[in-house]
Amino acid sequence: MDAQRMNADLPDPALEPRCQVIELRQYTLHPGRRDVLIELFDRRFVETQEAVGISVIGQFRDVDAPDRFVWVRGFADMRARTEALTAFYVEGTAWKRHRDAAVATMIDSDDVLLLRPVGSGAGLPPAGSAFPPAGSVRPAVGAGEPPASRVMVTIYHRDAPVDDHFAGFFRDRVAPLMAETGARPLACFQTEHAENTYPALPVRTGENVFVWFASFADAAEQAEHERLLRGSGAWTEEVLPELSALLKCPPQHITLTPTARSRLR
Repeated sequence: MDAQRMNADLPDPALEPRCQVIELRQYTLHPGRRDVLIELFDRRFVETQEAVGISVIGQFRDVDAPDRFVWVRGFADMRARTEALTAFYVEGTAWKRHRDAAVATMIDSDDVLLLRPVGSGAGLPPAGSAFPPAGSVRPAVGAGEPPASRVMVTIYHRDAPVDDHFAGFFRDRVAPLMAETGARPLACFQTEHAENTYPALPVRTGENVFVWFASFADAAEQAEHERLLRGSGAWTEEVLPELSALLKCPPQHITLTPTARSRLR
């Protein structure tokens, strides 16, 4: 196949949203209310956010926390974030109309990490890269059962901001082992330290995190990744000790199942 034909078969990255700012949002809900919020969110808060320039990347159930709803959205930059949030929460009608029903499901909605892409390099997304992966399509309103796939979010907490040394260590040592064991990183992010210019929605401050995403076809595939990683001497004896020395606490792993309408799945 010639190069021109190969390029024609690839998704056009220009058609994908470019998100320089990402919010990883974790909501703690009242017991038994998660499916209520998901039904409302998937039906009322997806297209209405995207209409004002917000990229709704994915929405999920936390496998290990039955009352936790996790979702990810993106913006072109911090200025676009302020404008889009104002348009949705202040000027739009969808949030005004359904706000009370949504808030009634929630105990806490302030666990939010404000992130930006890690710089360019092999194994890491270039700044402004498309996320979720090119070609992903969101099912229509009223879609049936959620997919069997799983998304793993890994959070590394550091004492200092992510620098070239840490990014290079992840790219050269961690990412290849993850890929070999079935958890190829889809995208990597670090703390966005810019001022939160929409204070009505708080974000976590005073933290330095490196966050990466991976996806699996199903629970069995994720379990196989974990088994292979535990059995890897290169991981347990070499890379993990080096990684741990660069972190302030053990990594945090969040296992998610996509809702029926999540783009990231």
